[in-house]
Amino acid sequence: MKTTSRYLGGWLLCAAAAMLPACTLLQPVETAQKMIGAPEDAVKTTFGNPTDVYHLADGTTRWIYSRQPLGYQAYAADFDAAGKLTSFRQMLTNAEIYKARVDVWTQRDVEEHFGKPREPVQYFPLMRRLVWSYRFRQDGMLSSLFNCYFDDQGVLRQVQITLDPLGGDSSRSK
Repeated sequence: MKTTSRYLGGWLLCAAAAMLPACTLLQPVETAQKMIGAPEDAVKTTFGNPTDVYHLADGTTRWIYSRQPLGYQAYAADFDAAGKLTSFRQMLTNAEIYKARVDVWTQRDVEEHFGKPREPVQYFPLMRRLVWSYRFRQDGMLSSLFNCYFDDQGVLRQVQITLDPLGGDSSRSK
């Protein structure tokens, strides 16, 4: 009986350890919220290397963990000047997308907020607009694309939300 208990206890310990990386992948925001104040090295150990790194004008640093082009998330890990984690959030949400300021933001602003575009960049010569697209779940459910239209000077002139042509949700599978 003691052998069985020891075996079962060891198995449970191994199962719990194996689930830690799964929690990081499945609930990154919840995992990171527990790490607020942690140094950059701890965040990198937990989440790996970021896909994009930006040194922002206010002296802080933002790491983007993008799951684009086929994923629906781009997470931002923000660090203060001392390299401590101050926030971690999903950037491709309605609330974050509606922060994009037409006629004010530039390509750099969009990139610092959402990360580099990983969908193919398009240029429409008749409109003279460069378009970056980000896949996201509108209202947390509907598979959509957030499209950013830039003029030839790199200023954001229009935003548009369209249905994702690849689908990915049950609302259009019928």
